[in-house]
Amino acid sequence: MDLNAVRTFLVAAESGQFQEAAVDLGVTQQAVSKRVAALEKELGVRLFDRLPQGSRLTIDGQAFLPHARALALAEERAAASVRPGKRALRVDVVGRRVATAGLVRDFHRAHPEVELDIVTLYGVDAAVAALESGEIDATFRAVTMPGRRLPDHIEAMPVLDEPMHLFTGPAHEFAAASALAPERLAGQRIWMPGNEAGTEWAAYYDALAATFGCVIETLGRPNFGIEYLLDTIAESTTLATFLSERTPLVWPAGHDLRLIPLRDPTPVYPHSLLWYDTNPHPALAVLRDHLAAAGLAHDGTVTWRPTWAR
Repeated sequence: MDLNAVRTFLVAAESGQFQEAAVDLGVTQQAVSKRVAALEKELGVRLFDRLPQGSRLTIDGQAFLPHARALALAEERAAASVRPGKRALRVDVVGRRVATAGLVRDFHRAHPEVELDIVTLYGVDAAVAALESGEIDATFRAVTMPGRRLPDHIEAMPVLDEPMHLFTGPAHEFAAASALAPERLAGQRIWMPGNEAGTEWAAYYDALAATFGCVIETLGRPNFGIEYLLDTIAESTTLATFLSERTPLVWPAGHDLRLIPLRDPTPVYPHSLLWYDTNPHPALAVLRDHLAAAGLAHDGTVTWRPTWAR
């Protein structure tokens, strides 16, 4: 349907005269008549009764009026959805149950005037492609992976060094520990069913395992999700996993799960904010300034991260 003709119909219906509609639209009266006639032909009905004193909606015109308004509103919203400064800021948070989602929730509380569109993309390659295509405005990633580098036009800013904790059930040998040195993880079975080869998180945990001697296991596929992981860890005497205090999880009290800090050094997962260097969305700068002011990237703790992330 010709939306230009629909807009003309709406103006004519409001003014009651084609001549006044022409003035409001900045076109000739003949142009208004042609647009309305073309719309009537497409619909197969008369929308107006042409009278000496003006124009009046027919019964069909009255029936079409609310739908015409909805079409015009949909067009306006569609245009706003892709207009920088008008559309929502599209941010990839990797997953809705990870620390980066919490960072964006904090940003939303501090800047409720910024409209957000939250997405979750799988892997750094998909996220970078989405930045380049304009599908998203920003993404949180650990960069860079071994043997890879970001395209020159993709900017990256460290925003959070997320301390890793050992997460165990009550029967695990380290369940009573108040803190652990990572070197004590040598030989321990760390269950990470979500580790997919080629992802930045798999590269991170592979590097951690190589440094401290733990064994990253991905057995148990398919990955049944976080609830199944919590159930399994709670019942196991030998399996543990890595989580963070910033991971927004709630588990049944009966599981008696333990979150044990790792210290001297503290392994941190290095989150960075990535964006396309010429992205004009004004809220992107607001997000960057907010994250920089939060000062979560470096707090002075003795930390460990992969050499490729330094």
